[in-house]
Amino acid sequence: MYLSRFLSLHALWVTVSSVMQHYPSVWGHYDVCKTQIYTEEGKVWDYMACQPEARDMIKYVKVTLDPPDITCGDPPETFCAMGNPYMCNNECDASTQELAHPPELMFDVEGRHPSTFWQSTTWKDYPKPLHVNITLSWNKTIELTDNIVITFESGRPDQMILEKSLDYGRTWQPYQYYATDCLDAFHMDPKSVRDLSQHTVLEIICTEEYSTGYMTNSKIIHFEIKDRFAFFAGPRLHNMASLYGQLDTTKKLRDFFTITDLRIRLLRPATGEIYVDEQHLARYFYAISDIRVYGRCKCNLHATGCKEENKRLLCECEHNTTGPDCGKCKKNYQGRPWSPGSYLPIPKGTANIC
Repeated sequence: MYLSRFLSLHALWVTVSSVMQHYPSVWGHYDVCKTQIYTEEGKVWDYMACQPEARDMIKYVKVTLDPPDITCGDPPETFCAMGNPYMCNNECDASTQELAHPPELMFDVEGRHPSTFWQSTTWKDYPKPLHVNITLSWNKTIELTDNIVITFESGRPDQMILEKSLDYGRTWQPYQYYATDCLDAFHMDPKSVRDLSQHTVLEIICTEEYSTGYMTNSKIIHFEIKDRFAFFAGPRLHNMASLYGQLDTTKKLRDFFTITDLRIRLLRPATGEIYVDEQHLARYFYAISDIRVYGRCKCNLHATGCKEENKRLLCECEHNTTGPDCGKCKKNYQGRPWSPGSYLPIPKGTANIC
């Protein structure tokens, strides 16, 4: 009996020793995620959670419009200049490259002058609403790391909703409402992100901050990710450890910054006034020149890389995990239930290796 117990202990020690040789005893499985940084003491190892670098996610997006025939140019039509209903000599023609405004121009590198942009049909069917849904899909779970920025060329819409999906477009939740009059449009009191706090950071607000009409210097709409990070990491995001601590313990907070799809719901174009000028409906339309979404592949803190394969983003999983999001243990590595890794290094966190 003593011999068998000794052999069992010896086998356990051999296993532990081999693991400790592969991973530093202080940092455990975070060794796979370490990088070298320069400090006043010289070059040292920096240990962090396993997560891919943030990147421009628009490079991998698929866009769909609803209704699908809402883009201008088929048939060709004339529209008026922004802010001037009497200059109606601009033309949109899908059959002519110089006059076409297809959806992909929302994401191109703007090298043409004037700026390239997507444009909808004009509001020729007024008073029927001019509604457009623009859906951005990644076929992958991603975590937002910077503000979502939408640049309009037609004046910012009077009414708009930004929505998110966490299940590949099966269900949707509002991210933020935008309106010239929040109370009238959505029965909500107007707020800005500055009115929020750590305790209300998940509140869905309606803002009037980005909904002015025809102003050449006011084309941009933000969804403020960094301002929400700042409630935990400080105004200049110097205390990221505090933010990571909150993300580690609050699943709703992690999910708030996580998406598989975004949807821009354009509900009313910029009018610049209270009443619609029914004599000049060609002055009302939507036009977007740029959409920016920065983030990283969500790999549940089990990967440092994310690759594109067959036009799909896939995590390069570590810690004996597998799946598009490293969301399960590999076969034969299921001795305990799978769990995401921790943002914090040990002893406060754990890589949760399978």
